[in-house]
Amino acid sequence: MTEQNSNGRIGTRGRRRKPPARGRRAAVIAAWSAAVLVLAGGSGLGYVYFKLNGNLEGVDINAALGKDRPENVDNGSMDILVLGSDSRSGANGAYGKDEGGARSDTAMVVHVYEGHKKASVVSIPRDTLIDRPRCTAGDGSTAPAEHRAMFNTAYEVGGPACAVKTVEAMSGIRMDHYIEVDFTGFKKLIDKLGGVEITTTKAIKDAKSHLDLAPGTHTLDGEQSLGLVRTRKSVGDGSDLGRIQLQQAFMKAFIDQVKSVGVFSNPKTLFDLADTATKAITPDSELDSVNELMGFAKGLSGLGADDVHMITLPVEYDPRDPNRVVPLEAQGKQVWAALKADKPIPGSATRDAATGQAAGLVK
Repeated sequence: MTEQNSNGRIGTRGRRRKPPARGRRAAVIAAWSAAVLVLAGGSGLGYVYFKLNGNLEGVDINAALGKDRPENVDNGSMDILVLGSDSRSGANGAYGKDEGGARSDTAMVVHVYEGHKKASVVSIPRDTLIDRPRCTAGDGSTAPAEHRAMFNTAYEVGGPACAVKTVEAMSGIRMDHYIEVDFTGFKKLIDKLGGVEITTTKAIKDAKSHLDLAPGTHTLDGEQSLGLVRTRKSVGDGSDLGRIQLQQAFMKAFIDQVKSVGVFSNPKTLFDLADTATKAITPDSELDSVNELMGFAKGLSGLGADDVHMITLPVEYDPRDPNRVVPLEAQGKQVWAALKADKPIPGSATRDAATGQAAGLVK
């Protein structure tokens, strides 16, 4: 059991999780289900978590990183790194071979403002070229720092702790919590919710994700939802930025669905959702018990889809490699400075940034 302080910061005690199985191929964006647990946690999913402690295994980020981290600012806000990895082990093997070298398929910094009535989400494209800090790998060896490393290699070389260290180095903001999601669990959670309703403004047909949607309103089951958040080549400019825009639109719909499901009126639905959700996530060691998750969720119960502002880290296509993106330095500083000061992200921060050209395709 860990000790949680009053400001919600990651503690120094907790159980270590066995290193995750490795998978190299690009995978589905599983992190959205964790983000919904973060942003809509007060919907009632925590009510029966006391029965579900056995589903939870935590990772002790603070013990791994020590004191070499940004200042622990206590201004009433909270920052959570939500990560989806591309491991293809176990049930995830249906989506590709487990070939070694898991990477973070999606990363989002969720900033919950003081008072917990508003939040901002910053998606970090996995192909962003960054300066990755030196990290300690899961086997205890040292992964050297690297210039122009893809962001998603941080998880590959050093697991959750290196991913957190890399985000903190980029942003200058200390992460209060870490949540990782399994994408098979993501799919099951959608099905337990009864699907998610979205509206497409144009047809989406993608052979890789096996998605075929005509323009109009659809209730997506878990497999279709998985397809939507994986779709890339057939939307916008075919980049990962366009896929992120689909994910952000889907997340809004997902939050609304969680809020409207009426779990208190159906104890079985409540238990099934809690069971599925706790199996789908790996939290930091300060959220790896029922009581801790319940307190965490209760503090976020007032957030709805309209209270969440979502952006992608301002980037441009790399002049040396159009398949990669690089951060726009001045705009990125605006984003991180705003969150560090617990202020709204200014509109100027995303001006002139590459977009992916898929905005408005899904509502």
